[in-house]
Amino acid sequence: MLGAMQFQAMVAHETDSGVALVREEVGDEYLGPGDVTIKVHFSGANYKDGLAVTPGGGVVRDYPIIPGIDLTGEVVDSTDPQFAPGDAVVAHGYEIGVSHHGGYAEYARVPAEWVVKLDGLGTREAAAIGTAGFTAALSVAALLDRGLSPADGPVLVTGATGGVGTVAVDILAGLGFQVVASTGKSDAGELLSTLGATSVIGRLPEDPEAKIRPLGKAQWAAAVDSVGGKSLAYILSTVKYGGAVAVSGLTGGTGVPTTVMPFILRGVALLGIDSVSYPIADRRALWARLGSDLKPHHLSAIEHYAPVTEAEKVLRDIHAGGHSGRTVFGVAGEF
Repeated sequence: MLGAMQFQAMVAHETDSGVALVREEVGDEYLGPGDVTIKVHFSGANYKDGLAVTPGGGVVRDYPIIPGIDLTGEVVDSTDPQFAPGDAVVAHGYEIGVSHHGGYAEYARVPAEWVVKLDGLGTREAAAIGTAGFTAALSVAALLDRGLSPADGPVLVTGATGGVGTVAVDILAGLGFQVVASTGKSDAGELLSTLGATSVIGRLPEDPEAKIRPLGKAQWAAAVDSVGGKSLAYILSTVKYGGAVAVSGLTGGTGVPTTVMPFILRGVALLGIDSVSYPIADRRALWARLGSDLKPHHLSAIEHYAPVTEAEKVLRDIHAGGHSGRTVFGVAGEF
């Protein structure tokens, strides 16, 4: 067992004027309960982390907290026989960065049932995938489990420049699918083409004020949607017979102005994707696939690097919508 520790961390504090993310030296009380102590190599910048440093963000139960809902690194101590010092691991979801201290610190301690041993991926690659990329893989796997194949036709990816969208485009293209990438960023064509998108279109619907028809022209064999709201309603109305939509986002709103017609007249399936509470056995199996048949081929194009000491600036940018791809925070050696 490790003795008493002092280490550097970025700690979010709630104040009268908002939430501040402050670099501090902290002790064991910031490790929290758990079986596995990890020297953190990398963490990620996620929309949820942005909410953690936003007043009224609604994701953090109590301050102060170390944000970082995903982390990768090396095991330095474990009381669980599944893990040994030196193991390369990733941990994300569950309570990490929400009610349990997260990845923006030199060390983290988490329950063994939240930890995945890496196979086929380095810690930086796994961090570039992170929560968003895992959600993308979970979406693609759900569509594949329904029998989707490249012969079925084009697959739509919305929010295509975001963390979920970029990795989804990359994985689908690598599997041989014709990918149509939808984005509101006019300068994203080169990136999305590099990732394998066969065509890039604007946000859907094209006219945001238009009323969504119960059924429109059938265009997509399936879709990965990280937007929700009116965009999701439009997608449901334009998916081909027997198709499916894997949905994981709600930046477009929680309401979906649609009818039952896509479901009962075209047999469309709506697949809800949750990566937070996903069972650990299934989580470990999917991470193994992310190191093999579902491994993204263009992580270097998706990833942006920043030291974790710049986290507050990056997270504010994400919350304001000025972000694309995946930002990886270097933690080890950056304090």
